[in-house]
Amino acid sequence: MAACGRVQLLLLLLLLSLCLLTVQALKPLPGFGNVHLPAAAMHQQFRAALPNPGNNAAAAAASSGSRRPTGWKLAEEQACRDDVTRLCPKHSWTNNLSVLECLQDKKEVSSTSNDDDLLWNYKLNLTTDPKFESVALEVCTSTMLELKECADEERGKGYLMSCLVDHRANITERQCHQYITKMTSIIFSDYRLICGFMDKCREDINTLQCGSIAVGEKDLHSQGEVIACLERALVREAEQKDKAHQIKDECKKAIMRVAELSADDFHLDRYLYFSCRDDRERFCEHTQVGEGRVYKCLFNHKFEEAMSEKCRNALTTRQKLIAQDYKVSYSLAKACKADLRKYHCNPDTSMPRAREARLSFLLLCLESAVHRGRTVTGDCQGEMLDYRRMLMEDFSLSPEIVLHCRGEIEAHCSGLHRKGRTLHCLMRVTRGDKGTVDNLCQTALQTLIQSADPGADYRIDRALNEACESVIQTACKHIRSGDPMILSCLMEHLYTEKMVQDCEHSLLELQYFISRDWKLDPILYRKCQNDASRLCYTPGWNESSELMPPGAVFSCLYRHAYRTEEQGRRLTRDCKVEVQRILHQRALDVKLDPELQKRCMTDLGKWCSEKTDTGQELECLQDHLEELVSNCRDVVGNLTELESEVYLTFKNLIIKYLI
Repeated sequence: MAACGRVQLLLLLLLLSLCLLTVQALKPLPGFGNVHLPAAAMHQQFRAALPNPGNNAAAAAASSGSRRPTGWKLAEEQACRDDVTRLCPKHSWTNNLSVLECLQDKKEVSSTSNDDDLLWNYKLNLTTDPKFESVALEVCTSTMLELKECADEERGKGYLMSCLVDHRANITERQCHQYITKMTSIIFSDYRLICGFMDKCREDINTLQCGSIAVGEKDLHSQGEVIACLERALVREAEQKDKAHQIKDECKKAIMRVAELSADDFHLDRYLYFSCRDDRERFCEHTQVGEGRVYKCLFNHKFEEAMSEKCRNALTTRQKLIAQDYKVSYSLAKACKADLRKYHCNPDTSMPRAREARLSFLLLCLESAVHRGRTVTGDCQGEMLDYRRMLMEDFSLSPEIVLHCRGEIEAHCSGLHRKGRTLHCLMRVTRGDKGTVDNLCQTALQTLIQSADPGADYRIDRALNEACESVIQTACKHIRSGDPMILSCLMEHLYTEKMVQDCEHSLLELQYFISRDWKLDPILYRKCQNDASRLCYTPGWNESSELMPPGAVFSCLYRHAYRTEEQGRRLTRDCKVEVQRILHQRALDVKLDPELQKRCMTDLGKWCSEKTDTGQELECLQDHLEELVSNCRDVVGNLTELESEVYLTFKNLIIKYLI
């Protein structure tokens, strides 16, 4: 770490005092021996120890070791006096660090064009004065024993404090954590104070014209925009591949590390904080800061009409970073940490943005455990549900869809972005209802739907949930909310008087993709996974095989469903019942039977183009059985032979579930 050329981060003795005074005003002062001082005297000691940035001359004197007047106050400086009087409570005026914290969160602070920006010099001196390292050593005694990598850092160069900031989430010592948290809020106010960030990203900042990297930059809050600019460029790179500027790997890691370190407190994401400050007060006024709660609250309100466009865009950028690295979500990383380790979902910890760090990989790995009947903690499943819903609501969080479906979106789905409408529009186009879809786009859609897994809980698909709410309340009210049998119930009422048109469309759009990957029907998977492994040699839930792709597994199960005892290798009874259920539902719409649609595409166009009502296409094919091409005739003939047995079996199945 000493070789990274980082900016030194020795910070804030006074901030430590503010933390300690709330619980222990008379504790012996670190660095002041065993003298016990009253609170006022303690504050005076700390203020006296702080550096005075003053003007250029004073700053130069500071670098040469000169002392500042012990009574110097930020609030009394001409450059700050008006802002402090106007924006900060009077009781804070005598405390420099309280004034600094106040001004950091006020967007109305005046900017100055002088080269001796008072607040910048003050923070810079705070982060480079070596006398405060001893304070951290004393306050973080237990932590230093636990974090050997920090204890081994060279003293007197600021590397110790950098290490503690990096490991802030692992610090359990209360006073040390408070101290480091306060220090972090100052550091994150300006990217130039973040360890090594400027060195790693200087070239990309200049190339992308993300802002000034000069020490003379004077806008108090502009530095958050520099990081936001880099984050947007990182997102563009994922969405546009070779067409976008390629950020250097070391800068990419630095950007993601900053996003990860700011994941628990939205104040640390300075651009998002100022972009969403009013929206936070409007939607999340009573949400407690910390552990990513404000982020989650704002995410939940992202598509509200009253949400400002600037805040919505900032939230979307952060969600896209989460899609690239799940650790950018504090709540998800914390809730699922044990489960990820238990099911070996993050084996490669040396690459922050490796495949294992992607949100989709995490969801697929943990969903695989759930579908195999393994235990995943309730907190983790709750977080997974939130992020699966998030993926279904906003297609732009999938860089593959943005990259490969751009043409289809522009041609058929513009203006439908919110609440999953664009995604359902793409599904509708893929079904062939509005045009054709590129294979890469269809693959991206299939991958997203597997990651979100709406078949396991229809509520994940917000567009479907809203479109089908009335049908569920009437036709499926006997089934528990969130039960996967809800989708099966909706399919049974597809062309009945209880079905409404919007629900019918949304349901068929989703079922088109579920029918092409047997794993996306959780009931079928649960009942047939052992049979599929034994008879069809299928891979795991989140794995793939060229020899047995997902769409071929159901065909394999179907071939074994009606074998005689002499033929051997038959399905178990429970699996056979589920195969019959699927066959019955697919008979309602030939597009839900991939094998039938593929083999009979020509005959459907030739003989049945005008047959569009319930089940008419299959009846039409049966009527022209002898005139069909051989591949189509075989599959239609098999379905015809099984139709009567499937109907009787499925009727008994429905009665069983209704009871």
